[in-house]
Amino acid sequence: MREQKVKILENGPIAAGIYKMRFALPEKTDGLFCGKFVNISVGDGAHLLRRPIAICERCEENDLQTVTICYQLKGAGTQAMSRAKVGDELACVLPLGNGFRLEEGQRRVALIGGGVGIFPMVSVLKEYAGTGKDFNSYIGFRNRDAVCMADVFSSLSARAEIVTDDGSFGKKNNAVAAFLAEYESVKPDVILACGPTPMLRALKAGLKERGIAVPCYVSLEERMGCGIGACLVCVCKKSGKEENARVCKDGPVFEINEVEI
Repeated sequence: MREQKVKILENGPIAAGIYKMRFALPEKTDGLFCGKFVNISVGDGAHLLRRPIAICERCEENDLQTVTICYQLKGAGTQAMSRAKVGDELACVLPLGNGFRLEEGQRRVALIGGGVGIFPMVSVLKEYAGTGKDFNSYIGFRNRDAVCMADVFSSLSARAEIVTDDGSFGKKNNAVAAFLAEYESVKPDVILACGPTPMLRALKAGLKERGIAVPCYVSLEERMGCGIGACLVCVCKKSGKEENARVCKDGPVFEINEVEI
């Protein structure tokens, strides 16, 4: 983990209210991995807190190491970030968090993503492409205008089910329900998920109701301050224990039964 000045190579919209930013690192950085995140400045002096954003993709092109993140326009900070131009430099601390790891025996993998939670799932697909993993992806959006990176899921998954809340793209459904409906045919060795808290809560309840004991790891979305575990803004409760976990430092990836959702 270190703070660097990263140079923007690309920054523009890919769906309604969703931007994609790709930036170059000034020096080689180890530890970049799917499911980890960066804490990045927004490009103006009015917003001192950096924004925690999941790594969507990492690449090494000759001597150039690049990272891609995708973010939603939600407030003045991300609006300012969207105005950053190619060639601008932003302060960035990376890599942060623990990320997703797949064991050798976990060949059949179910990916469940909703909203901006799809981008950590993209990072998993990219990281493990060509390793013999069999991915079944269940990805949900609000509507057609919010759909993005559907081609990535279709090309890198054995099966990709893209659904929307209103049925304007794909089937009218949500990602968790789509997965549970096909669980018996998929029979994954492991489940990875990221999305809004209600989505993860529904996944946890659905697995419990059906007696599904397959390992399941979720990446939590929480507001953060420092991103390194010092400020305690992003704490969540551990299941059955009188103690908390720091999403930024102990997570953001947890076994689904390890924390209260």
